Amino acid sequence: MTTFTDTPAPAPVPPLRPHRIPADGLYEGPRILRRTPEDRPDRPYERFEVVPLAATIGAEIRGLDLSRPLSAALRAELNRALLEWKVLFFRGQHLTSAAQRQFAANWGELETNPLLARGDSKEVVRFDKTAAGAQTFENVWHTDVTFRERPAMGAVLQLREVPESGGGTLWADMAAAYDNLPLEIREWIDGARAVHDYLPGFSRFFSAAQLAPFQGEFPAVEHPVVRRHPETGRRMLFVNASFTTRIVGLPEAESDRLLRLLFQQAHVPEFQVRFQWRAGDVAFWDNRATQHYAVCDYETRRRVAERVAIAGDRPY
Repeated sequence: MTTFTDTPAPAPVPPLRPHRIPADGLYEGPRILRRTPEDRPDRPYERFEVVPLAATIGAEIRGLDLSRPLSAALRAELNRALLEWKVLFFRGQHLTSAAQRQFAANWGELETNPLLARGDSKEVVRFDKTAAGAQTFENVWHTDVTFRERPAMGAVLQLREVPESGGGTLWADMAAAYDNLPLEIREWIDGARAVHDYLPGFSRFFSAAQLAPFQGEFPAVEHPVVRRHPETGRRMLFVNASFTTRIVGLPEAESDRLLRLLFQQAHVPEFQVRFQWRAGDVAFWDNRATQHYAVCDYETRRRVAERVAIAGDRPY
């Protein structure tokens, strides 16, 4: 005969105490990681080797000597790699300043920047410092010169001298940063505009007397918060902590709150690539699609870099 015993009732679950994640925090969890537009299939490269360094951004290009002239076909394939990977790295190039300028000029008119130290020509910006020396654009995520009506299309940076350790640079994919925003935030910022100004970024290391003469040359400008890439059509987040001061039409507190959330998107590791330099290495990045961050962790050792920027178009 089968007997049954009473099954004890489960103990009541105590109510949870009130809890919430603070508003405007970074979302932690799975990411959407699309390197290229969904309708663009991968194609092999025929003229060089591409070695990916991260999921959506950053690839080392092998098999090229950048001191040699580019054919139209090679330039086109490199441009495709730039659009797909956002930043390209070339090891051990040791370019002369003239060769660096010549390579960059394949993508357009070269830009000048009177706010930064000059190299051997007006198109070359030179960063020569130790960590204890004069501060420049390190330790902050930013997109170059968004305070211009037409921010730079891209930049070619070469390290002339590197510390034994440290001094690396990170880049963030701002299309991925946009893709991973909550839908309600994307709907809110699509069509919004923001003010960009050179003063916040440069006041970190220049005095008011040094900055004042440039106010007429660089008035504050407005750009879309989300820009369309002129070649790929992708939407990209286009605000940064160095130069974006407010979102047009919002009260100051609301603008600040939204900008803090948007600035944080560059900090997500899955959207980033980090490059550790050796002397003679070159990076070529799409300034329209990225932010970057130079890491000042090399104590008193010297780090020398030279950058050539390529003039860009008006964001839309």
